[in-house]
Amino acid sequence: MTSGSSAGFGRRFAALLYDSLLIAALLMVYTALAMLFTRGHALLTDTVGAWAYLYQAGLVMVIGAYFVCNWVHSGQTLGMRAWRLHAVDRHGKRLTVRSAARRFIFAMFAWIPAALGVLWLYVDRERLALHDRLSGTRILHVPRS
Repeated sequence: MTSGSSAGFGRRFAALLYDSLLIAALLMVYTALAMLFTRGHALLTDTVGAWAYLYQAGLVMVIGAYFVCNWVHSGQTLGMRAWRLHAVDRHGKRLTVRSAARRFIFAMFAWIPAALGVLWLYVDRERLALHDRLSGTRILHVPRS
């Protein structure tokens, strides 16, 4: 898919808000399963020791799996479908597991400091966010056909 323009900040943020609702549900299920193993104890270092760090790493892995699996499978998350956004590589092809994972890792660092890495798209000559540029991917806004 090579047709479409580079998506702006507003659409990307709106898609992320949609996705955050589904991700919250996934994290609740993951937490419930983790609490089964701790027999209902809070997942803190005071109560479960070093297992709390494994739990926290698992939270990031659940979020990463959501994005990577969706980008590889269809190029879109649920939120991206609603806003007609599509993740592709620099040649307009579907993302591989490696490129999707790279995109997720770089996106975490782009969104965390007040979305400055995403706002970079307004100064980039190709309207790519910083994590788009670093991962060799892009988010296209595909108009209605």
